[in-house]
Amino acid sequence: MKKIKYHFNPKTLKFEEIEVSLNKRLLNIIAFFFASIFSGFLIVVVIFNYVDSPKEKLLRQENAVYQENYKILKLRIHELELQMDEIENRDNIIYKSIFEGTPVPDSARIKEMEHFKEIRLVEGLTEDELITGLKKQLDNLLYRLAYQGKSFNELEKLVKQKEKLIKAIPSIQPISNKQLDKIAGRYGYRIHPIYKINKPHLGIDFSASTGTPIYATADGEVVAAGRKSDGYGIKVVLYHGFGYQTLYAHMVRTKVKEGQTVKRGQVIGYVGSTGISTAPHLHYEVIRQNRKVDPINYFFNDLSPEQYDRILKIAAN
Repeated sequence: MKKIKYHFNPKTLKFEEIEVSLNKRLLNIIAFFFASIFSGFLIVVVIFNYVDSPKEKLLRQENAVYQENYKILKLRIHELELQMDEIENRDNIIYKSIFEGTPVPDSARIKEMEHFKEIRLVEGLTEDELITGLKKQLDNLLYRLAYQGKSFNELEKLVKQKEKLIKAIPSIQPISNKQLDKIAGRYGYRIHPIYKINKPHLGIDFSASTGTPIYATADGEVVAAGRKSDGYGIKVVLYHGFGYQTLYAHMVRTKVKEGQTVKRGQVIGYVGSTGISTAPHLHYEVIRQNRKVDPINYFFNDLSPEQYDRILKIAAN
């Protein structure tokens, strides 16, 4: 049934029927239609932004778990990075201070290993960004571990070389001299006992009776053994590697032959007075990089600091 609306006309003092034009009716219908659409849109927006569906709630919970796990993993990675820093620093110290080598440069360690920089707070990262960040940090650690492994391989080689070097350095007296009373001639210029002129004496003389054992002062190979026409009489020359050689002269006889390998402390011959010599003694020389150096600096392995200081004074006199 059609609703009829009336309004009071004060001039005629009567209620008159309200007539609505077709255009106005259409406008009212259109306005109602758009108002309904707008209201529905507002309701959808409010529900979409402030009311979670069961699936969205589950996704939010999972995302919260991912973020918490990410924080834990990031903390653990940071701890591992600190440990790697410490290992790299100690590695460099070992290289420089102990083995006198060149450490693996830090530029090589950090090549292609820039630290992951967060674009935003953890709460705002997507799952893909979380995974990408962790992957970059793990790749960083893998690169550093790879270079550190290379460094340790080089360090192992240096250790082996250092062991050989320590064994190759002359470091004991060539005859038993516990009382430090057998040094008879020092390194340097002196009046030659036979020629009576001032000549360089590029070794140390140890006075001892004929037949006193003579010991190799470092590991090495015999490169000369026997009598030579050079004034040394019967002698032994050892090559130790790393540029070191030692010479033992005026022996009564040798106990080794050329090509033989010897160990530090092994008997290689016996004191005598062969060659240009006035009495039984051992003439001992240390050669480093083809230059004869003072042997007094190579007795550190079998002397206490006090004994070493005393033997320096004896040699100086």
